[in-house]
Amino acid sequence: MHDALTQCPECGLLQRTPALPPGGSSVCARCGCVLHRDRPDSLNRTLALTIAGLALFAIANGFPFLSFSMQGQVTQTTLFTGVLELYGQGQWQIAAVVAFTSILAPGLQLTLLLAVLIPLYARRLPSWLPSLFRYVRNLTPWGMMDVFMLGILVSVVKLSEMATILAGPSLFAFAVLIFVLAGAQAALDPDLVWSRVPRGNRAGAPLRAADAIGCEVCELVVARRPAPGAGLKLHCPRCAALLRYRKPESLERTWALVLAAVICYLPANLLPIMTVTSLGRVRSDTILSGVGYLLTHGMWPLAAIVFVASVFVPLLKLLILVYLLISVKVRSSWRPRERTRLYRITETIGRWSMVDVFVVSILAALVRLGNLASVEAQTGAIFFCAVVVLTMLAAMSFDPRLIWDRLGPDLEERALQHGA
Repeated sequence: MHDALTQCPECGLLQRTPALPPGGSSVCARCGCVLHRDRPDSLNRTLALTIAGLALFAIANGFPFLSFSMQGQVTQTTLFTGVLELYGQGQWQIAAVVAFTSILAPGLQLTLLLAVLIPLYARRLPSWLPSLFRYVRNLTPWGMMDVFMLGILVSVVKLSEMATILAGPSLFAFAVLIFVLAGAQAALDPDLVWSRVPRGNRAGAPLRAADAIGCEVCELVVARRPAPGAGLKLHCPRCAALLRYRKPESLERTWALVLAAVICYLPANLLPIMTVTSLGRVRSDTILSGVGYLLTHGMWPLAAIVFVASVFVPLLKLLILVYLLISVKVRSSWRPRERTRLYRITETIGRWSMVDVFVVSILAALVRLGNLASVEAQTGAIFFCAVVVLTMLAAMSFDPRLIWDRLGPDLEERALQHGA
């Protein structure tokens, strides 16, 4: 990457980033956000991993995933079986979320990525390429195959005393696919993609930071000129995305999503998330009783993971978001860099809370033996799924640049000099 003008997406500081050595990276001088990272041979590596990922994705979805054997009766499942079973139980909300996060989002991400990489490899740039690449990046947080794999592990432990669980061929393909997709995401260099897209005729560089506006999609920095007509919006000359100085109504939207998640949090933890029927015995499990089951069976590391992911992480995320919202509202100048780090935490950890939703889906797919054995999703699972989705949307709605906008010029300059 050549020397370039960059506006930090987390604090809004306009700065010039130097050319990077192979494997090098650059960070924001004020908030520490990673701005650019050089990935050697990005195009070839990402293309090879994407093709391999699509082949593994086809195997993972086309063959038996897990088999459940109890008293001579056997059920086989595919990845989509849990979705169909949840839908059949009337839990279409959970079915839709599970289908999107475990199947649709990863599949679309691989397909769209291949559609972007092939023209780049052939050195052809169709007009639709920027839009497709934008969708690839938007889908990334919602692909949760790694969380789904943790759900499989929890499910197998819960069923180990009830029946025999056998792995199908697609489970191995699914496990490898997790690493292949992670490798493709790590190898992908967005700067390489955007550098090959023409910038148009309006990509003039701003002379002052006050005149700059950075594209949230392709990160191109252009001069923030007033619109020539009333109501006319400014679009990025490279990717055609709408240019916005800050996320519109960020605080209001984040507050609304946080409050909705808080309302759902208590019933999510108090109401049963599933009912298990085994040999005529019926047991309803909440999230905490599921953790207790793992503890009583000596699986304390797994119990700790489930407790942290399903109980502690959603609560921590809500507390962090509330704190950030209040600190911005009162124009706090206390440690803006640390507050920005807290925001990064909310973006990173939230997706792992989906593990219990996946456990319900997997158990519902596996245990389908009528009165002999069955698993049904309950109301608590709907509330818990809502908490996870709402907190993820809340983190996406919050604009961390507001943390720095609230500082006065003197405080902002002092924060830049001392890195505080």
